[in-house]
Amino acid sequence: MSNPRVKVAMLAAEPCCPALTERELTADEAGIAAVMFKALGDPVRLRLFSKVASHPEGEVCVCDIADVGVSQPTVSHHLKKLREAGLLLADRRGTWVYYRVEPSVLAVMGRLLSPVRVPAA
Repeated sequence: MSNPRVKVAMLAAEPCCPALTERELTADEAGIAAVMFKALGDPVRLRLFSKVASHPEGEVCVCDIADVGVSQPTVSHHLKKLREAGLLLADRRGTWVYYRVEPSVLAVMGRLLSPVRVPAA
């Protein structure tokens, strides 16, 4: 199997996976989905991802999302894991880093978890 982390980062170029109810995932598709879900499997990471994804400006400074009940180095560690999984993009501006959700990630996750629509008979 190829590196699923690299494939998650390329989601914008091509769709990753079908809905889980559509058909059985291939090994590559399962690897890609697992990287995304593993990164979100930690409550702190899920909160950080949610803070970034729900921010009204579409991106947020790390200084505005660090209040998740852990130390700043731990926040940085978790944000790095989300970036490595291809879920967040980061942009350094001076001393601050701004985060935004990789544009295709929410669509890919939504597609994975959507029920397949059965055509009416």
